[in-house]
Amino acid sequence: MSKIITDRRSFLKSSTAIAAASVVGMPAIVHAQATRPIKIGLLAPLTGVVASGGREIVEGFEMYWEQVGKKAGGRAVEIVVEDDASNPDTSLQKARRLVEQGNVDFLFGNLLANTGLAVANYVKGTGTPYFIPVIAADDLTQRTRIPNVIRVAGYTASQTARPLADWAYKQGYRKVATISQDYTFGHEQCGGFSQTFTELGGKIVQQFWHPLNTADFSPYLGQLANLGVDAVFAMETGADATRFIQQYASFGLKGRIPLMGAMNATDQSVIRTMGPEVDGIFSCAHFAEGSKEPTTVQFVADYEKRYQKLPSIYGFSHYSGAMWVAEALRKINGNVEDRALFLKTVLSTELKDSPLGKTVTLDHYGNPVYDVMIRKVEKRADGKYWNVPIQTYPQVSQFWKYEPETYMKQPPYSRDFQGIKS
Repeated sequence: MSKIITDRRSFLKSSTAIAAASVVGMPAIVHAQATRPIKIGLLAPLTGVVASGGREIVEGFEMYWEQVGKKAGGRAVEIVVEDDASNPDTSLQKARRLVEQGNVDFLFGNLLANTGLAVANYVKGTGTPYFIPVIAADDLTQRTRIPNVIRVAGYTASQTARPLADWAYKQGYRKVATISQDYTFGHEQCGGFSQTFTELGGKIVQQFWHPLNTADFSPYLGQLANLGVDAVFAMETGADATRFIQQYASFGLKGRIPLMGAMNATDQSVIRTMGPEVDGIFSCAHFAEGSKEPTTVQFVADYEKRYQKLPSIYGFSHYSGAMWVAEALRKINGNVEDRALFLKTVLSTELKDSPLGKTVTLDHYGNPVYDVMIRKVEKRADGKYWNVPIQTYPQVSQFWKYEPETYMKQPPYSRDFQGIKS
């Protein structure tokens, strides 16, 4: 009988030990998984037509992660950068490599809409989280929304043009002409401006569309000079923005017809190498490097010290986007393996006291709602030009003042549809 009791005690002891080992072993497995680095695939155009902007994407993104010790949610962070070459086919190829061979946990970046759309269509099938601080195609967070594609720290093309239209009308402008690069980004920015302006009672006298990489704007400027408009809204990016602003001034229109630009027209990527011709241009954006808000002042100072230049929308957006995702990872202790939880947490995260503003949220469609500033280009004490906020529109949604369901029943903006109320 004593042997039976001894054997039973031995059995119970060994069973308890096995059970304990199992209980301990499970967290050990999870812990082993959690201690591997979180891998982020960053896609940026480091060659091709927008390579300068691509380099600033990498600069802003890496600056944030280095400031926080390349950690998030208690885990190390590893960044793998791939050059999308400003080409959608290359971008798709690189995204596949990052996901299928590199085993990244999520993707970030791209600059051109066509490269971003190629990646978005790919991750629609894989479920890979994809964060787009610069890709601004309206429908990615509207009519053709993909749940795992989220525009952290970004904007829809038409979003910031609407407050500018409201501001313009309140300045007494009643007749405006628009000029824009002839592609979707331009159509959407002009559409947001034109619809809002005409619904208020203003008139779009004429719209001009020109091809990308236009060298000579004089045919358009000659017509603008004779339309009798109160102001001009220009949607220009990159070298086109530089040439248009320079030629607008040399044609004698500066100081004669007020010039308003989409945020890209007076972005630092355009104006940092320019002079008095940019002075006094109005624009609208969720970021103004000349803001006196402490978080913006600190970010701009850090960026300028590190890179010897003022931050552009590309560096700013990817710095802020990294901050947003890092905050979500902190909330879930770095559990990026649970994609559903990760995406849900990103969508519900409120970013406070960041370069984006005091409080920024995402709407149900994965697009930010934040304060938007009317900006004026002014000269800084050291002679550099920057965007200074002169008025703030609080908590601007991609749907402006429309009900989302009602708004999305209208066609997407295009050359044929600008939402203009006659």
